[in-house]
Amino acid sequence: MSFVIAVPELMADAATSLASIGSTIGAANAAAAAPTAALLAAGADEISEAVAALFSAHAQSYQALGAQAAAFHDQFVQALTAGAGSYAAADAAAVSPLQQLLSLVNQPFMSALGRPLIGNGADGAAGSGD
Repeated sequence: MSFVIAVPELMADAATSLASIGSTIGAANAAAAAPTAALLAAGADEISEAVAALFSAHAQSYQALGAQAAAFHDQFVQALTAGAGSYAAADAAAVSPLQQLLSLVNQPFMSALGRPLIGNGADGAAGSGD
């Protein structure tokens, strides 16, 4: 059996960081779009025009792929944020019934011994048998 350990706060922090990275990359792509998409030929000959057209085509392809990557990135950030919210909601929903069960188990021991059987938070000293 495998276990999943998720910390919603860390997931939310990661989503925020990823969103910041995505907006930085988006700004860089937007800044590069105009200068690279419409390159002028270096000379008036056919070769210069062909090279400029080739580079412009590559730039347009890059912008199209960049838009697809940005859309995927946004979806990933949204999924990570939603996942963090789901884990937080599941944790919150699980706390109440477990706390009630813990109180039910500990009540007789609190009455008889003055301390809970489970969950007192006191660790025993190492090597002492406590």
